[in-house]
Amino acid sequence: MDAIDRILKPLFWAALIFAYVAAIVPAADAPRIASSDKVEHMIAFFTLALLAALAWRGVAVWRAGLMLAGFGALIEVTQAIPILRRDASAADFLADCGAILVGLAFGWLLRKGFARLRA
Repeated sequence: MDAIDRILKPLFWAALIFAYVAAIVPAADAPRIASSDKVEHMIAFFTLALLAALAWRGVAVWRAGLMLAGFGALIEVTQAIPILRRDASAADFLADCGAILVGLAFGWLLRKGFARLRA
């Protein structure tokens, strides 16, 4: 495990936990970083995808994408629990998936660039 892994892997897990907690706390208590919840979903999942692509360079980006899409689906299923007073939304899941694609593509390009620098 090199220095980048020691930084990026814990950062990924912290971001993942933060995203999940922010998604399931009552909406009034959730942190707001944008005016639209779709934008917040896109920021969260772009960040998670980028971190995943960079932290787990040995994992195919499509696998990371599937796992992150599963995480997005888990959030929506959890938000459908009535006691949480959150709204599950297919549009949120689509925003997640779009951001995952962009984040993984950007991460993949950075991985290729870093590999060239090391060579």
